[in-house]
Amino acid sequence: MTDLADSIESMEQLAVAWRAFVQDRDPDADVRDLPGIAIRWADHRFTFWNCVTLTDTGADAVLLERRLHEAVDIMRSKTHPGLLWLFEDLVDDNARAALPAAAERAGLEYAFSGTGMAGDLLPIPEPAHPDLTFVRVTTDEQLCSFADLNSRAYGFPLEDGRDGLVGSTLWTSKVYAYLGMRDDVPVTCAATVEAEGRLFVALVATDPEWQRRGYAEAVTRKALYEGAQATGLTRATLHATIAGAPVYPRIGFKPNSPMHFFGLKS
Repeated sequence: MTDLADSIESMEQLAVAWRAFVQDRDPDADVRDLPGIAIRWADHRFTFWNCVTLTDTGADAVLLERRLHEAVDIMRSKTHPGLLWLFEDLVDDNARAALPAAAERAGLEYAFSGTGMAGDLLPIPEPAHPDLTFVRVTTDEQLCSFADLNSRAYGFPLEDGRDGLVGSTLWTSKVYAYLGMRDDVPVTCAATVEAEGRLFVALVATDPEWQRRGYAEAVTRKALYEGAQATGLTRATLHATIAGAPVYPRIGFKPNSPMHFFGLKS
């Protein structure tokens, strides 16, 4: 278990960043802060824009089970599927042990795991990679490439990713989104956005054909470098999948709360 304040920060950063992302996609998105649950749900084909997270601190097994059932009721009321994000360190030891069975009783199935990360690591040196040039995303064509990289990396249909991002003025103006280009072909991407005094890292992806070459680290460094140059911020946060987690400590991030992602049972 890590410092509870770090885990709370990680959960709150999700709530802040995803508020901006889902309201950018749909100004009428379901964005509510209920007792113990934050809803950030655009009800969109792009699954990442549909999420709920539990916000109680120190929840016991009884409260956890109640919140899981409440979250499932919310998720079932929606048209498009999404995910429940659960920060493990925000529940007590008994609740943590009870989580798998409680999730199943509530009607959830495990999707994948990850970890929150943060660090006072900025500014960083301007990055470089011998294979890559970096291009900031400022056009719909570039945003389409950014979306396609995420769809390929995370297994989404291309049209869903494009519908989730293309046409956004947030992503082409206020987000520091970058493509890593290899011979003029986009192969990797990452973005940062200001979120309550921090740079939040989002949608890091590398084309599966070009993974394990240091591309994700390089483009994440670029997004952090440019975001820090523009904002003067010194602290950064992110949520990493298990596969991506080894990249970020090399930049200076420290893991905080383990995370678990659940979807509704099929």
